[in-house]
Amino acid sequence: MAEINLETYAENTWCNGCGNFGILYAFTQALTELSAEGLDLANVVIASGIGCHAKIVDYVNVNSFYSIHGRVPPTITGIKLANPHLVVIGFAGDGDAYGEGISHLVMSAKRNIDVTMIVHNNRVYGLTTGQFTPTSPLGFRGRSTPRGSLEEPINPLEIMLASGATFVARCYSGKIDHLVDVMKQAIAHKGFAFIDVLQPCFTFFNTYKFYNKATYLMEDHDPTDLEAAYRRAREWQGQADGKVPLGIFYRVTKPTFDESVLRGRVPAGDRTIPDITTIVDTRR
Repeated sequence: MAEINLETYAENTWCNGCGNFGILYAFTQALTELSAEGLDLANVVIASGIGCHAKIVDYVNVNSFYSIHGRVPPTITGIKLANPHLVVIGFAGDGDAYGEGISHLVMSAKRNIDVTMIVHNNRVYGLTTGQFTPTSPLGFRGRSTPRGSLEEPINPLEIMLASGATFVARCYSGKIDHLVDVMKQAIAHKGFAFIDVLQPCFTFFNTYKFYNKATYLMEDHDPTDLEAAYRRAREWQGQADGKVPLGIFYRVTKPTFDESVLRGRVPAGDRTIPDITTIVDTRR
């Protein structure tokens, strides 16, 4: 088999030390391994939003699409519905996904569309130089909160579990081998797969020391147990202390939105409109 080269001509402009480098390396490694296992990279499409994370589509030599702030979930939903044979993966930042795009993220999980969503969660707006985001810890000092944020951070895992995501995971960009493995499993999962990747912003919120000490890989956890997934997700609530569990919190198989809507059709080659009454009848 010919050697795979996923590099592009684009100059990488992330800051030195950025956690995005770990995500980029893990993703290209995951694609390389999946290709060796039979995945046709010509069928892979990636999309991103607005923010430092978004540059990843410039740095990976596969089909790609730039979305706008918060709109990665509907973009990848449209791509998957147009051609269900594609392997569709979305990338977003924490501000992008959990701020502007939270409603889109929730609806994609609710529908269980067969796509993968990877969030670069550095807990700060890095591209705009340091404002707080929905996952910034209480007391976070940045350009928009110089005296410290008065808001408690949200827990993305809880939101995704409550919204119906059928694959929910958390990783850390500093644990590359684990991140590669979880990415591969998420991409192979049939349904909405969500990974929250803790990704330090070396310039505006350097959390390497904390994550290197606090993160640990879960053992003896049953990912089919929803209540157990909630308990493990609540072990760390996004503050600047405590232990941070990593791994697959929840995984279950359910009918996907694209299967229910398309019922074997490929709209990219068929312009007919499905009869919504037959879709509703078949799901009762």
